[in-house]
Amino acid sequence: MTHEHIHETHPEILKRLRRAEGHLRRVIEMFGEGRPCLDLAQQLHAVEKAISEAKRSLIHDHVDHCLDTAVNGSVKSTKSVVADFKAISKYL
Repeated sequence: MTHEHIHETHPEILKRLRRAEGHLRRVIEMFGEGRPCLDLAQQLHAVEKAISEAKRSLIHDHVDHCLDTAVNGSVKSTKSVVADFKAISKYL
């Protein structure tokens, strides 16, 4: 069973990921064009950084949401909120 789980920051994160996807496509084209390794490495670094930033934003948003939920009370138990926090923190 999948629950819809959308935070306010998700649209912005999705924009970043789509931009990174476009950059990655361009890097793949650059390989086909025989571009220099330095150019390729720089562009791959930019893609990697964009994805990393999207992940960081997602995790920080989730943690903020979980902590807010824990502080203000919710259907979830504190134990469940802490378990969620521990699980997602593995991806930092």
